[in-house]
Amino acid sequence: MPSTHRRSAAAAAALLTVLALAATGCNDDTAPQAAPPPSPAVASGSAGKGGIKLPDSLKDLKNWSADDLANWAKEHGFKPEVLKGYWDQVRMETAKGVRPKEANIATAKSPSRSEVQLPPAIPAAAEKHPYSPGTAVVGKIFLSVGPNSDAECSGTVVTDPANPGRSNLVWTAAHCVHEGKDGSWFKKISFVPSYNRTGAASGGRRATLEQLAPYGVWTMDAGYVSPQWVQEGSEKGGPASQFDFAVFHVHSEDSARSLEETVGGSVPVWFNAPTATIGAVSAYGYPAEAPFDGRELEHCDSRIKLTPYVYDAERPPMNAMGCTMTGGSSGGGWFAQRDGRPALISNTSVGNDQATFLAGPTLGADAQKGFEYFSRQVH
Repeated sequence: MPSTHRRSAAAAAALLTVLALAATGCNDDTAPQAAPPPSPAVASGSAGKGGIKLPDSLKDLKNWSADDLANWAKEHGFKPEVLKGYWDQVRMETAKGVRPKEANIATAKSPSRSEVQLPPAIPAAAEKHPYSPGTAVVGKIFLSVGPNSDAECSGTVVTDPANPGRSNLVWTAAHCVHEGKDGSWFKKISFVPSYNRTGAASGGRRATLEQLAPYGVWTMDAGYVSPQWVQEGSEKGGPASQFDFAVFHVHSEDSARSLEETVGGSVPVWFNAPTATIGAVSAYGYPAEAPFDGRELEHCDSRIKLTPYVYDAERPPMNAMGCTMTGGSSGGGWFAQRDGRPALISNTSVGNDQATFLAGPTLGADAQKGFEYFSRQVH
């Protein structure tokens, strides 16, 4: 959920263990030194609303050729912007959280809502300040959704298979970067890892930009969302939510180091994860709607299997977990352990107005094909 509209000691200790493993050598007390700015990565295309029509094979993106993907990206590419200085502390502190899209329960089926026992709510727990080095891979996404309206989501630094050790890729929800059907890319999209790491802004206190953004502000210069989202995405949860994921490339105006080097690590995306058998999942994000204020990194730690949540049975299913996070948590990563290390298995996509559960897409073959294509294109 962005926050304009989308969304126990033992458990907390287990979660800290998960993300602590993501760190690869980050100093917990010192932000990196500034360096000369790099040249922005090339982003293709423009934010057009029309374009090529999707073939009948839309539901089977894994069978698209490289040319199919290239044509789609050319037609629906992101137009980079120069944003240095735009996201100051005032804009960051006044942005509204994007709510996880409200689950349109009436259209959920196979199994239907009446057949599903949704998981019990799990109270979100605030990360203790200063945030551990491993959680530096989690941050806030800021975006402009109108001439005078700024919003925020959550995102995760993910491993770039084409650029190991030097990733500049951020994973989030599609609805945090693109309007969906008949729409275009949102504007002025930036990522701030480990927002308010020391707690300087907690409790409503005024903080400096350096305290809010200890690892800097990273500007989006290229992005990928699924063709299904561009063609069908809407304000309510529905079949397009089963493809509500996105990845985007960033650069810093102030440092030549990569995002991964700056924060000290990245998290691999676990495509085709066996969600039906994974028994421990942790969802992270920066919820901003009441009772939260968007200044704290929160997490929900589920120790039960995820609940299937489906709108269209012919598409990869979503999965639900109990969680009380609200608007602003949209796009935040869901983590599980794989071979003793954390991996991203989903992201927050939909929730309900009562803030008792969240659901995220399965990252299957379609997601993997698009991600790997995008990784190759931004280098």
